This record gives sequence, C-alpha cells and structure tokens, in this order.
Amino acid sequence: MPELNPDVLATPGSGIRDIMNRAFAMPDAIRLEVGEPSFPTPEHIRRAALEALEAGRTRYTPTAGLPALREAARDKVRRINGVERPVEGVMMTPGAGGGLYLALRTLTRPGEGVLLPDPGWANYASAVAALGLRAIPYPLRPPAFVPDPGELARRADAATRVLLVNFPSNPTGAVPEADWVEAVAKLAAERDLWIVSDEVYDQLVFEGAATSPARFAPDRTVAVYSFSKTYAMTGWRLGYVAASPAVTPWLVRLAEQVWQSVAEPTQWAGLAALTGDQAAVDAMRDAYRRRRDLALATAREAGLTTYRPRGAFYLMVDVSASGLDDRAFALDLLENERVAVVPGTAFGAEGRGLVRLSLAASEAEIAEGIRRIARRVRSRAAELRGA
Repeated sequence: MPELNPDVLATPGSGIRDIMNRAFAMPDAIRLEVGEPSFPTPEHIRRAALEALEAGRTRYTPTAGLPALREAARDKVRRINGVERPVEGVMMTPGAGGGLYLALRTLTRPGEGVLLPDPGWANYASAVAALGLRAIPYPLRPPAFVPDPGELARRADAATRVLLVNFPSNPTGAVPEADWVEAVAKLAAERDLWIVSDEVYDQLVFEGAATSPARFAPDRTVAVYSFSKTYAMTGWRLGYVAASPAVTPWLVRLAEQVWQSVAEPTQWAGLAALTGDQAAVDAMRDAYRRRRDLALATAREAGLTTYRPRGAFYLMVDVSASGLDDRAFALDLLENERVAVVPGTAFGAEGRGLVRLSLAASEAEIAEGIRRIARRVRSRAAELRGA
C-alpha cells in the first residue's frame, strides 16, 4: 500500500480531546475541560437560520461569503477592533480553524518556521505539523503570560515566516496592553514576518480591551475571528478572516479547493448575529466575569495558586504541589474526584504543573470543581510526604 503523508502521521492528537473522550464515559463528572459556552445560541440567530431554510436558501454562495455578511463583518471589525478593512479583505470560513489553516497554508512554504505561543491552543502545533512547518514555541510565563518582544526576536531565525499571537489567550486569558502589541508589530516589520492574529475571544474581555496587531501592521496581519464564543455558536462552524485585500483573494482561492462555500443557512444566522441585538453578548460576558471572580475567590480560599485572567473564559491553576505531573494529575482527578480539566502540557511545555479550567460551566460546578481539585492536591501531597 502507498505510504501516507509523514507530516500528517507526525501530527499530535489533541490533549483536550483526550480528556473529553474520557469524561464522556463518566456522566457524573463535572466538565471543566471544554471551551463550550453553556448558553444557548440567542433566539434571533436561530430564527434567522430557520427562516433561511424555509425560504430555500440552501445553495452555494460565493466562496468568500454572502456579500451582506462580509459587509457586516467588515463593519464589526471597524467598530469593535478599530481596524479599517475593505469588504474585499473579509471572507467567511467554517469556523476559526478554517481561517487559521488558510492563513498558514498561504503565508508559508514547507519547512519554514512559525512562532507559536507556549502555552497556546493545542491546534496551533497540530496545524503547523500537518502542514510540514517548523514550530518555534515562545514562552508565556505567569503572572502576565505575555512574552518579552526581545525574546520573540531572539527565537526568530532567517527561516521564520509567521508570528502567531492569540489574545485574549486560550488557555491563559491574558490580554496585553496596546504598547506591547505595537512593539510586536514593529518587530514583525523589522524581521519581515507575517502576523496571524487569533482574535476569537475579542469580545470576551473583562478589564480594558483587546488590541489587534492590524491596528499597527495592517498589511502584514491576517486576523481570524469566530462566532463560536461570542454568540455561543460552537456547533454552527462559522468564522471569518480580515486581512489586506492583497492577501484575502488568495485565501479565497485556496478555500475554493477545500470547502467551496460555508453553508448558506449558517451564514444567514451569522448576519443576524452581527446586525441584531447585542444584549446577549453583554450578558454572556458579564456572566463569564462573575464566574472568573468566583473561581478566583474559591481557588484562593482553597489555597490554590493562580492569577487573574483579563479575558476569555479560562483559568490556569497550579497543581504541582500534588507531586504528580499535570497529565497524571488530570487523569487522577477525573478518576477519583470526577472532575475533568485539561493538563497544562496539552498546550505546550510551559504549561507544566498547571491545569486549565473552563469557566463556561455553571457557577455551582466551577466552585465544586475547584474544591475537589484542592482536595485532591492536598491528598496527593499528603501521600507524597508520607512516602
């Protein structure tokens, strides 16, 4: 039989999915491992999809997306992200993952380097491996989880082509100040790097605001967005890319070979999301902020070491006192306390000793889950002292 692509064979599996699959078999488990909003998709968005189906809007659309939806996304990027893009620079994708794939595939050649956050969303490293690219991790360390631009410069070599950034961050919730973003944009210009900016959580910021690198480096920034987190639309698989009109047509050309067009009813739902009542977005963000505050108070009361995330809906907790590595602790916690969390090393080597909690669960589940984590850390630590 002919051989399979070795780059695909070398692609690592998701450490998040590993825990998810195990937790599925435990119906009594508290699920703090997956970044899935606990809220339903707002009613007016669901209604728009139903109306599209009833009207027979179930056909191919332009690969870049419905013109009205692209215009609405352009307006949102101007209003929320402070970046001016012509509609020709905006295209729809089947989730943010599709946009990241297009960007990495279009901006690089096999063997070139991509600077990746560590810890960072596990799919970054997987996509880089599958595309035959070279991952260059850059460390995000507590308490700020924001890298020194000088360290980024030291890690980039002559074959580095892309700097990937993600703020608000998954898994840390970090949000850098605007002057840091400006410094990174300047670095990208000096080193002639593309910037791929994952801005999926751009509207889930609790203090301050997220700043897009496209404000300082519009021609070299490809920004990726999603409806999944902002509008609780994870299962709809809808995202979009905003970039220079010199870049986006080539992303569209590649998309023609992969998915042709995003499902039409989903796009009408997306149009309703962007142009309709935004009260649900504010309500969900306020709920995540309350959950963040509850999680911090509970963790500190229980003696767990953590920090204050400014965005997204995640919290990294230090479990190194248990004496177990983070993956062993996550598996032990699931088996003995029925709490599912993601080991920090699923997001990179700098996640060692940490676990990620998703704050997309209910307040009761978050508080109880953290208490059980603390109990298991103390129990394992006591066993370690007695060994």
